[in-house]
Amino acid sequence: MSGEDLYDDSHIAFLEDLWGEGFLSPGGPEEVARVLDGVDLRGKYVLDIGCGSGAIAVLLVREHGAAHVTGIDVEDPVCAAARARVAAAGLSDRITVEKVVPGPFPFRDQSFDVVFSKDSIIHIPDKEALAAEAFRVLKPGGRFAASDWLRSHDGAPSAEMAHYIRLEALDFAMASPERYRAAMDGAGFRDVELVNRSPWYAGEAAAELQELSGPNRADWEARHDAAFIAHQIETWQAMVPVLRTGEHCPHHIRGRKPA
Repeated sequence: MSGEDLYDDSHIAFLEDLWGEGFLSPGGPEEVARVLDGVDLRGKYVLDIGCGSGAIAVLLVREHGAAHVTGIDVEDPVCAAARARVAAAGLSDRITVEKVVPGPFPFRDQSFDVVFSKDSIIHIPDKEALAAEAFRVLKPGGRFAASDWLRSHDGAPSAEMAHYIRLEALDFAMASPERYRAAMDGAGFRDVELVNRSPWYAGEAAAELQELSGPNRADWEARHDAAFIAHQIETWQAMVPVLRTGEHCPHHIRGRKPA
């Protein structure tokens, strides 16, 4: 994960405008619930990897009953936004936001009941180390539940996929479902489950592209700058085809640490 700020205030504002207040990836509360399918957070201590601007941490406490959420991220702007959101929600006693540096998690073994992440571990190149660290900080019987942006294979991306990645200009470290499964198995997880979400997001992304480039474009330009919106449209135009071919394949990833 990069230590540079990939999400400045203007980028955060755009993504929240597109995906909902506090959300820096698509699907809102409904997609969070789907990521957590079969995972009970009631009374649990949760680590939220890549907590972003904090809306999901609040949701995990308010709607899913977590006893405490520790949100971590590597960027000052999103950590500041998350702390402000948590304070405004009156949940500072149940949610802690920590800025961390890339590398091993700064937590003791067996600190959490659940390790959660929504669409952020793409920025961590070493999937094997990530899985091992998640396993380490989980209590026996603990659960891992995440969504992430994958691609269908670990070889060189197609020209279309490489073009999309260049336009995103993020430190993408995409890996295949096979690599994620091997990393989870290698770390010791059991009941590993990967769920392909490409069909869902291909439709969502096409609708987002229409929203940005259609009759409402002038409104988006007024709120976020015409040049910025033009670049987002170009990026979505590159993303939708690789979602439809399945080379870009967001997944849910779940596993259990043996008791």
